[in-house]
Amino acid sequence: MEKRLQELKEEVLQKIKATLNSKELNEVRVAYLGKKGPITDLLKGMGKLSPEERPKMGALVNEMRQKVTEVLEEHAEKLEQQAIAEQLASEAIDVTLPGRTVRIGNRHPLSRVVEEIEDLFMGMGYEVAEGPEVERDYYNFEALNLPKGHPARDMQDTFYISEEILLRTHTSPVQARTMEKKEGANVRIICPGKVFRRDSDDATHSHQFMQIEGLVVAEGIRMSDLKGTLDLFAKKMFGQDREIRLRPSFFPFTEPSVEMDISCFKCGGSGCNVCKQTGWIEVLGGGMVHPNVLEKAGYDSTKVTGFAFGMGVERIAMLKYGVDDIRHFYTNDVRFLSQFQETEA
Repeated sequence: MEKRLQELKEEVLQKIKATLNSKELNEVRVAYLGKKGPITDLLKGMGKLSPEERPKMGALVNEMRQKVTEVLEEHAEKLEQQAIAEQLASEAIDVTLPGRTVRIGNRHPLSRVVEEIEDLFMGMGYEVAEGPEVERDYYNFEALNLPKGHPARDMQDTFYISEEILLRTHTSPVQARTMEKKEGANVRIICPGKVFRRDSDDATHSHQFMQIEGLVVAEGIRMSDLKGTLDLFAKKMFGQDREIRLRPSFFPFTEPSVEMDISCFKCGGSGCNVCKQTGWIEVLGGGMVHPNVLEKAGYDSTKVTGFAFGMGVERIAMLKYGVDDIRHFYTNDVRFLSQFQETEA
């Protein structure tokens, strides 16, 4: 029986060393140490031996079983290390390969224009004011000298949620709300934000767009203050050689009202396709705050005056960057947006 034990030991150790992976190793373990394996059979057959032989053979079988178990564990660890090494070799990164360029995003052109205008006016002492996009009819129209039934409302027909709640058609409601809250006649704000109109989308119109309006209210404010402010704005945004002109116009919330044009930056005023051969490009509207608007806000219009102006951010951006279709700003076409990649100073 001792000879059989020695042969069995050598047999199982050779098979263990011959295994190439953990699956084969586990098959050997089950075949020899499992319930139906030869080593287990030897242990079961110990009862047939004489009392004198039993202790000696039991010790030899247990010694062999322990040896086989140790070799199994050592080989299992070896195979595991080998598998890890092979995996690392197969998944190794070739550092000599060229890297992939990371595309860096940048601010949207409309955001850049808004920030540029905000910086300009904050430098002149203006505050940035904001308000709700879902607005009350009172602040959107009535507080701005547009009572119910006023024909000028048709120009700003918009999206109504109810008879008294709508999506704002301009950022002027922010001006009305600010004048109500201000104590004393000292208001100097710009109001950027999204507005909504029932327009058919085309190259120059959109049912929603960005607008920036400005308002100054104090004692002694004159039309010349408005002209000087707009002249500075035009030169900062479109170049120091730009000239402006003010044309009479009509807005219910200002009186007198004006449209502001700038001299064409492409032809210098001689006439081209950009300015439609006129030498001038319309940019924004403004005027002196209507006395009725001041009175609605609680001011004495005989003592306090003010001026207001409003511009479409998309129009400014289209003129500044030479964009021919307003819809380009909203389609998220990377080919279009990549043209406005900013460079480090």
